[in-house]
Amino acid sequence: MIYCVVPPELADDLFDRMVDYYKDNPNVEVIVDRRGGPKSPSGSAESPKSANRRRSRIPGTFPEIEAH
Repeated sequence: MIYCVVPPELADDLFDRMVDYYKDNPNVEVIVDRRGGPKSPSGSAESPKSANRRRSRIPGTFPEIEAH
């Protein structure tokens, strides 16, 4: 599935046009971006710490290894 994401600011102008453009392609779905967050102008900003979802590194050091 391919998603054609339309920004909310352009949804009134583009959504119907894009749906009509891709109507013959069943692999494309046109959606309006409704996410909120620091990168989205419509949402509230999150703190940078909560926006980073990557796991933190395990504390400690790695043992030395010898290459053969």
